[in-house]
Amino acid sequence: MWNNWKALQRNKTARYGIPMLLDPALKARVSAQKQKVTLETEYEKLKELNLEDWRNIRGPRPWEDSRQYQEQQRSQQAAKQGREL
Repeated sequence: MWNNWKALQRNKTARYGIPMLLDPALKARVSAQKQKVTLETEYEKLKELNLEDWRNIRGPRPWEDSRQYQEQQRSQQAAKQGREL
């Protein structure tokens, strides 16, 4: 009996499949991910976005000091707003 139990513990289907059977919210979330995505639906989503006001935001690299980078970004933003006024 214990050998069967250990085999079930190693079985990934039993390990991860049983909670899905018991939790309907999890099952619904996984089945939503399996829905077919078409090019047309993704295109419609992109059409709704306002790409004219797009800003590319880059975070600091691991070797960069984040505070120094943030101060630099703020000064550039302030200078840009000063020119626009």
